[in-house]
Amino acid sequence: MKFRASRLALVAATAIVAAGSLVAIAGAATASGTLKTGQTIYFIPKDTLNPYEVIADHGGKLALTAIKDKEVVSSGTADTAAAQIPSIQAAIAAKAAAIVIAGNDPSALCPSLAKAQAAGVKVVSFDSDVTCPNHLFINQANTQQIGTSEVDLLAKEIGSSGQIAILSAEATATNQNSWIKYMKVELKKYPKMKLVSIVYGNDDPATSLTVLQGLLSAYPNLRGIISPTTVGISTAAQYLDTHKSLLKHLVLTGLGLPSQMRKYVLDGTCKEFELWNPQNLGYLAGYAAASLASGLITGKPGQTFKAGSLGTYKILPAAGTTGPSVVLGPPTVFNKSNINQFNF
Repeated sequence: MKFRASRLALVAATAIVAAGSLVAIAGAATASGTLKTGQTIYFIPKDTLNPYEVIADHGGKLALTAIKDKEVVSSGTADTAAAQIPSIQAAIAAKAAAIVIAGNDPSALCPSLAKAQAAGVKVVSFDSDVTCPNHLFINQANTQQIGTSEVDLLAKEIGSSGQIAILSAEATATNQNSWIKYMKVELKKYPKMKLVSIVYGNDDPATSLTVLQGLLSAYPNLRGIISPTTVGISTAAQYLDTHKSLLKHLVLTGLGLPSQMRKYVLDGTCKEFELWNPQNLGYLAGYAAASLASGLITGKPGQTFKAGSLGTYKILPAAGTTGPSVVLGPPTVFNKSNINQFNF
């Protein structure tokens, strides 16, 4: 079974985007000045093979191309901090203006990122935050809202009763752990729903499948699975699609890509799931990094900047994150009624 595709194929597939998604525009300027051109900005995703990360990086390219800056995508193929450190070092050596990174570990990357900052490289995290000081976090949606809404979606489908489990990404991922924290809080509203296990697929399809099978074996009466990771939910959906008998008592939801989940929504394997547009997330991160590197913003809460066709965004004080952040917007719930409208 093939779960991954090449970066080039995936980028080509995202050329057609959903109605209401971004269109890159030139002539970028802000109220406080004009963005510099010719800057090099490194995008360091969790890994270079994850389809979600590929789409997000493509959004960054659209933004930086509009600004007339250069994007360099660099990372490893494993979701570890060690795999990302060489890319940080490469950005320093290239005298990059900024780094945009999806942290595989909240703290292990900080010494390397501190060296980048000492060399004059601005640091932006997106998707998965880091605990390092003096950086700006581009949050895909309100952290609490993601966690609570995932539980609410599942509760609606299983009648607020039964054993549930979470199929997460890597155990160190800041975003996953933040969402899970709020899931646990939200579960207090549903006393008949019991969280029996959290398993980690490391955003790897083979590992996700292995831990999923172990989960189903250990808990034969499981009523629901939340997978707040696009790799996890697509892996689970593919497995359940070939084991239809499990769907008599088991419900799957989480965070997924419409392009990967469309088949499973239309055939009833997964009724509803959520996500934001990862291309827009990368696009917003690209504008934020360029604005920092151009000196138009410093990352101080209350400052605003223009993000091309997405409009103007305000930097928010720390709230559930390690520093100032910018929130892309609320997630979209996908089901049979709307999934054909989205192509990312």
